[in-house]
Amino acid sequence: MAKDALALMDHLGWKKAHVFGHSMGAMISCKLAAIAPHRLCSLALLNVTGGGFQCFPKVDGQMLSLAFRFLRAKTPEERALVDLETHYTKEYLEETVGSCTRRMILYQEYVKGISSTGMQSNCGFEGQVNACWTHNMSTKELETIRSAGFLISVIHGRYDIIAQLCHAKRLAERLLPAARMVELHGAHLVSHERPDEVNNALMDLIKATKSAVKPEEWSAQPENVSETGALISGRPITVTMRTDEGVIVMGFEHMRNIVKVMKPVRVAAIES
Repeated sequence: MAKDALALMDHLGWKKAHVFGHSMGAMISCKLAAIAPHRLCSLALLNVTGGGFQCFPKVDGQMLSLAFRFLRAKTPEERALVDLETHYTKEYLEETVGSCTRRMILYQEYVKGISSTGMQSNCGFEGQVNACWTHNMSTKELETIRSAGFLISVIHGRYDIIAQLCHAKRLAERLLPAARMVELHGAHLVSHERPDEVNNALMDLIKATKSAVKPEEWSAQPENVSETGALISGRPITVTMRTDEGVIVMGFEHMRNIVKVMKPVRVAAIES
């Protein structure tokens, strides 16, 4: 998929671009940056992880309930209810817009969207899980990215239950001195919850690139907390994994091996 993105740039005649990816798209953006660093002006990674076991969400009662309901969802209405709780913070969903809550408004939009496109197929879901699970950024690839000379922003919602914040911080650390960590009050779709703050972070990145700010200067910015709760840190806080999480990792190594041997889904062209 990274090569597909590169081929699209070639087709459009874009020699360089500011690359921005969200979630799995951020994983693809990392690969694109590793295979063609000379084609990037800057790199922004939103709600990203390093793939593999890092794609496994935080295990608690809420996540187990969501996973159970997700697997049982057979209708757009059932899937929409799960997606809302997965994508947004409860605080955001309960905000009122006029006489309705955001939950009510978004629920109707989600049901409409899922109904128009249809429920995700099993092979589509398996393909997506396989792509995320087998994604991996080697030390050599990360070294290629961080030494390429372009600036990087790692933007993340601190209440993301899909892509955990600790993994994004760890990736930002490994991309120093080129990376800046931007932590926002939001969940997996933090760009919907905090559009102004995400846009400001992206514009800061682009402006700094145009001003030829050096990576060391970009990441040397002191920690700053904005009025809206955004935490911007040039030097990401060191993150350590709790030892009891090792049991979970070991338990899912078998699942990882199963996913690795999945056969790629063949997509046939449909003649119109």
